[in-house]
Amino acid sequence: MLDHLSIQCSDVASSSAFYDAVLAPLGGTRIMEFGPVVGYGVPPMPDFWIGPNNSGDGFRESHIAFSAADRPTVQAFFDAAVAAGAAVLHEPRLWPEYHPNYYGAFVRDPDGNNVEAVCHAPE
Repeated sequence: MLDHLSIQCSDVASSSAFYDAVLAPLGGTRIMEFGPVVGYGVPPMPDFWIGPNNSGDGFRESHIAFSAADRPTVQAFFDAAVAAGAAVLHEPRLWPEYHPNYYGAFVRDPDGNNVEAVCHAPE
């Protein structure tokens, strides 16, 4: 349903280093750059973009959930995020209140956004 998503960052270099690390276990990579704007995804087209904070005043938290193929990939995302210095919101676990197979991990990116990797498949 989504074609692409873009968020603004206070420090694009710091955020791009974070997303380089945490999207790699999910199969995502840096695909395009237009000056300070960086596009990520699974080639050939980016579907997640980051760029400089240039509109609005103050911070407004976003929640971004990336698909993971399986539960070990959720763990790999989480490990990469922690290694990149992310604050942990929720370690990888089942979230049965969402549905019986919802397995996710939640961290904060360098700007404080709630970033998740989720797998919907059974173990």
